[in-house]
Amino acid sequence: MAKGFEEPDFFTDHAVLLDPYEALDSVRAEARVRQMESHDFVMVTGFAEATKVLLDGEHFSSIISAAGPTAPLPFEPAGDDITDQIAAHRDQFVGHETFLSLDGADHSAWRALVNRLFTPSRLKSNEAYMHDLADRMVREVVAKGHCELMHELATPYVTYVIADLLGVPEEARQEITEILAAAPLPGAVDDADAGASLQPIAEKVAPMFAGWIIDRRANPREDVMTELATATLPNGTTPSVEELVMLAIFLFAAGQDTSAKLVGNSALLLAENVELQNQLRADRSLIAPFLEEMLRMQGSSKVTHRLTSKSTRIGDMEVPAGKKVVISIAGADRDPNRWEDPNTFKIGRPRIREHLAFGRGAHTCIGNPLARAEVRVLFERFVEHTSGMTVSDAEHGPAGNRQFDYEPSYIVRGLTSLHVKLTPA
Repeated sequence: MAKGFEEPDFFTDHAVLLDPYEALDSVRAEARVRQMESHDFVMVTGFAEATKVLLDGEHFSSIISAAGPTAPLPFEPAGDDITDQIAAHRDQFVGHETFLSLDGADHSAWRALVNRLFTPSRLKSNEAYMHDLADRMVREVVAKGHCELMHELATPYVTYVIADLLGVPEEARQEITEILAAAPLPGAVDDADAGASLQPIAEKVAPMFAGWIIDRRANPREDVMTELATATLPNGTTPSVEELVMLAIFLFAAGQDTSAKLVGNSALLLAENVELQNQLRADRSLIAPFLEEMLRMQGSSKVTHRLTSKSTRIGDMEVPAGKKVVISIAGADRDPNRWEDPNTFKIGRPRIREHLAFGRGAHTCIGNPLARAEVRVLFERFVEHTSGMTVSDAEHGPAGNRQFDYEPSYIVRGLTSLHVKLTPA
């Protein structure tokens, strides 16, 4: 450790929340795989090392993906292989009921089920809905000349898109949007041990999803909710209503939050860069690579977590079974060993889609084709219907002295609000 190095606090320091990237650079410069001093976990900020962990389901369990790295384990690890201990105590982990936390054959079985909901034909049909919805919503805010982008556009847009894909009835979409908007923040720094449990959301929306699933089993229709309600696992068993409800809520909540944050982060960069706006207006084919570079530089998910199930190595470090591992996606995606001039925004980087914003391996975000499509479609409509977008000086201060608030979360990277002025095309 370099003399005088002061370890950043990624859990309580709000200055780090505003700009975590300098802090992550400092940690990576010390060690790409580092045992943290203030918490009993290893942080991985190197791209190659992070990728190795994400691909290694034998030595690393996803059971703490939702629980987070600060929540205590429900058992005392013993030996070099705690796979059986994890299995025996699985239902005692925060967030064990989520798709995120499954391992091995269980995860593969449920992912096979979900894959049937995200088929290319289904996504293509959903994209037609995206175009109509994005066009209408963008026209509305442009007509006003201004908007608070996060709550007036980003969040309702992505919520309605995932609702359409899952077959949520139109009359319930607004209510669910409001419930999700008021839900506890995943990874809140003021309650780090709370993790990312779905229980607060489930208490309010589970009865709705249960009703729809039960109805579809009795009265099948030509929609995704029927496919979900009547789906079977690869071994031929039919999931319980409760299991399907939790899966649907997870897909709904996860798809809504991260995509909305990506819209906000991307819109801020564009609003502060007129030249980049005009570049995208002149050539809309650049929107997709623009978003890939945004995902690399300011993706919505800053970290993911693993529990070492079998003693192994990460880079040069011996990691014992039972050690928690924080994989810094935000740090790995700015690793200079992988990306040339990593803190500079560049459209058209070679092999840009190799970034880790959607994870890697068995737990690669299953909704990444949807996320890429819905955000691309929204910005296509934005550049079509505007000739300018700027940050509101009245709300955020003058250029050079802007004030923005980010969600106080160690997991997600996203603005709490973004006020912009819009000039019609």
